[in-house]
Amino acid sequence: MAKQGQPGAEGLEALTVAAREAANATPAGKGLPPVHLWNPPFCGDLDMRIAGDGTWFYMGTPIGRPALVRLFSTILKREEGKHFLVNPVEKVGIRVDDAPFLAVEMQNEAGDHGRLLRFRTNVDDWVPCDSAHRLRFEMAADGGLTPYLHVRADLWAKVTRALYYDLVDMGEERVVDGQPMFGIESGGEFFAMADARQVRDAV
Repeated sequence: MAKQGQPGAEGLEALTVAAREAANATPAGKGLPPVHLWNPPFCGDLDMRIAGDGTWFYMGTPIGRPALVRLFSTILKREEGKHFLVNPVEKVGIRVDDAPFLAVEMQNEAGDHGRLLRFRTNVDDWVPCDSAHRLRFEMAADGGLTPYLHVRADLWAKVTRALYYDLVDMGEERVVDGQPMFGIESGGEFFAMADARQVRDAV
């Protein structure tokens, strides 16, 4: 992979080749590259950043090819709070302003355990909201709440503000550990946001 300081076009091309080689290490139809099995040496940081709105930048310039962003996202890994692009032989660091993915679309389906919400990320992955892919809510700078969906491993997607309002509209109050909480049910799980007054004041 190309490290910081390498010429822009040349560096991006080298990175693309490395990402494709990593993707080819996965048998066809077997899903994403097994980055959790790779522990290569750290080879420095790239001048690559994922902005809070999900836009990928290389050397300060947005990467305008969705297929390329999708390719890079398949070799993304998080370790000890830092994000890396990895292949079997090397690992390079990148910057992530918030979450590496953005949840941009939601479907409300009837599942085996009642409602099942599915979210589409900005790289076109569909992720069910269930016990394996949980929702968590964090306080935002404006005093509201920001939802995050667990995508895989230690990687999360920030849920857009518009979808957050949809979640609030579908929410309900339940008692959790003796405390009345407002939250959303999906995949047989209840994901608490906060107490009902706090959530409604934030909307």
